[in-house]
Amino acid sequence: MLRVFDLGLRVLACLLLMSLLLCVMAGIVTRALGEPLIWTDEGSRFLMAWLAGTGWMIAARSRAHVRIRFFHNLLPPRAWEASEVVIQLATVVFGLTVAWFGIELVLRNTTIDATSLPLSMAWLYFPLVPAALLVAAQAAANAVIYRKKSIEKDAEVALK
Repeated sequence: MLRVFDLGLRVLACLLLMSLLLCVMAGIVTRALGEPLIWTDEGSRFLMAWLAGTGWMIAARSRAHVRIRFFHNLLPPRAWEASEVVIQLATVVFGLTVAWFGIELVLRNTTIDATSLPLSMAWLYFPLVPAALLVAAQAAANAVIYRKKSIEKDAEVALK
């Protein structure tokens, strides 16, 4: 089921990227022809926000976020595992905080209309909510996995 979800995220990212490229290209071509479409800039802004949110979810699911582990990797194994759990729990707090304020942004902007598109400005901020919740859930799962591995290693050492 997670593989289907991950594939869906990647397909959505491809569709959003293609839509963004078409929207920007339409803006460039129509400006060059002297008849610019007024909605392309705003449309690009919405598509970019959705693409960024989708990219954040893909990176969280594939654990592809940039991390500098120089000092982290200098720690002994037990301290490394403990610090990894702390990092993941901090990511959970971060994700939940972003989701909370994302919901507030969406609610505050529901009555504000976009300038050139028949959309509420809430749709610009909406991707924050599912992306942040997914990041928090993935970090919580990672913390459980690291903790479980640590317990298993302790059990192996105790049995020897």
